[in-house]
Amino acid sequence: MATVTHDIRVGNLMSIDPVVIDPGAPVSEAEKLLKTHRISGMPVVDNGTTVGVISQTDIVVARSSDLISGNWRRLRVRNIMTAPAVTVHIETSIRRAARLMIDRHIHRLVVVDGEHRAVGVITPLDLLALLVDEGQAAG
Repeated sequence: MATVTHDIRVGNLMSIDPVVIDPGAPVSEAEKLLKTHRISGMPVVDNGTTVGVISQTDIVVARSSDLISGNWRRLRVRNIMTAPAVTVHIETSIRRAARLMIDRHIHRLVVVDGEHRAVGVITPLDLLALLVDEGQAAG
């Protein structure tokens, strides 16, 4: 018998304690953090509030622009991040989270608590892992 997925909340699946970066940090620092932690994106947090997301895609697009890449050393996260961040509350259902990712064509949602602090990240891989785990339990 399969697990009832509509009762599962993003707080049960998310990656906890996300790597975050300040909007004033150099883009080169964001690039280094993404590589070091082997992640494809991270929340941008200003004074405890999630204000955006920076991804590998944002960096690749910036590097491909002659104008932007010429100013790489001065470039800050705030200049290329996606804002505002698409967030979900820790108690949001995984169905709602999946629908948001599909509708907005995004690869991560920042999971926030009641004070809008980033407490996790949920990605399509987290949702796929749930499906695989359910399949193994059922069969």
